[in-house]
Amino acid sequence: MIEVHYRKTAIIVGVLFIVATAASLAASLLLNPVVNATDYLTSVSANANQLIAGVLFDLVAAISVVLIAAMMFPILKRFHEGIAAGYLGLRTIEAVTFLPNIICTLLLLTLSREYVSAGAPASSSFQMSGTLLLGVREWVFPLNPIIAGTGMLLFNYLLYQSRLIPQWLSIWGLLGATLVMVAGLIGLFGDFLYPLAVPIAVQEMALAVWLIVKGFSPINATRGGATS
Repeated sequence: MIEVHYRKTAIIVGVLFIVATAASLAASLLLNPVVNATDYLTSVSANANQLIAGVLFDLVAAISVVLIAAMMFPILKRFHEGIAAGYLGLRTIEAVTFLPNIICTLLLLTLSREYVSAGAPASSSFQMSGTLLLGVREWVFPLNPIIAGTGMLLFNYLLYQSRLIPQWLSIWGLLGATLVMVAGLIGLFGDFLYPLAVPIAVQEMALAVWLIVKGFSPINATRGGATS
């Protein structure tokens, strides 16, 4: 049977899902209104504390997604070690996609301070540098759901095969992961379709609650799938 200490793992993973989602949402709410403002070169420095707080929330989200995969790896590798390792790798890459956003935001803060100190010149290299930094943020943004969606496909596939949670919840996750990948791909060529990201976001919260309240279903270790 699944070991008793995995009950604690289920609770921790459930909490981490909530933390990752809440931190990512908080970062967006703090950063986007300032960074996306038409006068961002002045508003960024005027809202420095808000931006730093947003960056810290992004960092919390990045760390949380890696911890989720790391906590799940010992369990998932019982059923297929190769796929479990792929999931861990993809979640790590997903966390790395937060770094350009964090770095560009901090560089925008430095640029904004210099811009204000220079007397906010009407036309200068400040605008060009700011446009490049915003461009990096814009191009990196859709990569995150593509990588995250691929990882969640592997994750929910293993959950479905192992029956660690109800299969309807795993199927929901598979569909949601596919939709958010599609949203990311569309975002590379046009506008990101936020409604396509809603199903996986809701599924992750439902999964989090399930893990905290119910934990993993008891499964005999001999029922696990291939290990490589």
